[in-house]
Amino acid sequence: MPTLSVTGKEALDRLLARAAGEKKLPNFVFGATNLDDELYFRGSGTRVFDDPASGELTPDSIFWICSQTKFISAIAALQLVEQGKVSLDTPVSDYLPHFKNVGVITSAQKPNLKATEIDVTLMHVLNHSSGLFYGLEIPNPTYLLPTPYSSSQDGEDATDRFLDKIKEGRNGIPLAFEPGTNFVYGWSSDIVGFIVEKVSGQSLEEYCKKNIFEPLGMKTSFYLTPELKEHLVALSLRQADGELIRFVNQTPLIERDPSKVRVHFGGIGLYSSLHDYLTLLRHLLQVQAGRPVSVNPILKAATIDTLFVPTLTEEGSKSVSALIVLPDVSWSTGCAVTTADWPGKRKKGSGFWSGWASTYYFLDPSTGVAAVFGTQLCGPFDAETFKLYNEFEEALYAGLESS
Repeated sequence: MPTLSVTGKEALDRLLARAAGEKKLPNFVFGATNLDDELYFRGSGTRVFDDPASGELTPDSIFWICSQTKFISAIAALQLVEQGKVSLDTPVSDYLPHFKNVGVITSAQKPNLKATEIDVTLMHVLNHSSGLFYGLEIPNPTYLLPTPYSSSQDGEDATDRFLDKIKEGRNGIPLAFEPGTNFVYGWSSDIVGFIVEKVSGQSLEEYCKKNIFEPLGMKTSFYLTPELKEHLVALSLRQADGELIRFVNQTPLIERDPSKVRVHFGGIGLYSSLHDYLTLLRHLLQVQAGRPVSVNPILKAATIDTLFVPTLTEEGSKSVSALIVLPDVSWSTGCAVTTADWPGKRKKGSGFWSGWASTYYFLDPSTGVAAVFGTQLCGPFDAETFKLYNEFEEALYAGLESS
């Protein structure tokens, strides 16, 4: 089993100190674990950018983890599959009648949809081969969230109204392609969450709290409660000239008032410490490896195996690579997965993804390590954030030694 050498820890400390001094990010944390223990967890910066009085980042600091929510929604659905309450082949329309009327877009004119040859299934929304998309054009500015996420959740039937919004004025739910034939990033994980709610008879918050968060001692929630808000890392923004500024409502966000939240977004809605997220990753690696765990496993080892197996067509894998501008990737039942070793970093069969506000994670079962990294910077694919994350990963692997 790998451990972090003394020189490896020193190298991570030097990297952290250098990055803190350069101030190219508003703040950040990096943590890593092997199957048994935490190897490293440190942070830099203050909870509110450029405000020393707001307090330093700690392991308890709370991040809006955005699309890292997708992995947890998938875990919830896979639990229900294990229990025989739903299958991967179940049509989404069995639980969400809106999906009885879906179609592939045929032109820019909104009313035109071509009927699909097959139904959208649970598997299609788990691996993002459903055809559900956020938008056909890159938003300007790039940090804008898709409008349905930030729409009001007031009144009854908020989930139905959300599903109406993703139609964008069309006569049915639009798909970018025939289900199962490609990959596109979009509303799929939100649909996974709605299915979990329908099958379990609980809200996604209630279900995940009972079956994932509480068993693992995680304070993760779809509600930004006063307790979580006290430790919340504030959002920042990078301007076009590279300058970092505080976020002051430059773009609408999801509903943050707990009393007004009616829809739990399985694709973007969770708040969590990255320390707790690392606990989840360690638990999954332990169970998959057959290690004893202190609580009942949240998934069977065979199900965890599927999290590291590519499921997309060749065309779908190319689409994942095009989205994140990285080679040798696909998507499994719950996350992106590497289809080849990344030299000096994670191995083939590693699971990973990130969040809109610049949080990241990966699990490498071949090496036996997992890691988290994050700040709270609006918009995906910030170059400085990804560069530092990449440096931390390289330093971690260079510092590993066999115990």
